[in-house]
Amino acid sequence: MELRRNDAGQAAVFLLMVVMAVGIALTSALVEFGAIAQRRARAQTAADAAALASLDGGAAAASTYAERHGAIVVSWLQGPEPHQVTVVVRLGDTTASARATNAP
Repeated sequence: MELRRNDAGQAAVFLLMVVMAVGIALTSALVEFGAIAQRRARAQTAADAAALASLDGGAAAASTYAERHGAIVVSWLQGPEPHQVTVVVRLGDTTASARATNAP
């Protein structure tokens, strides 16, 4: 009598391992993408708050509000319109800019 090995199911185990590896890699990439998106959103929020605050309080108010959001003001410019400010902030390695005006 001849012995036969049953290899049924070997491909399923290999396929499961490949699917798990791809799933882990995809999850890791999504987590990193989410972290980048969160940093960009936080930097933009800080820039928006700084720009709006500086309409009445100038560059000092821009710095105060940027610091409240964990960012620092890189540049603050008044203009090009008479009642307009442009603020650039840095939060970690991410920069964001915002422009605000209180003109009618």
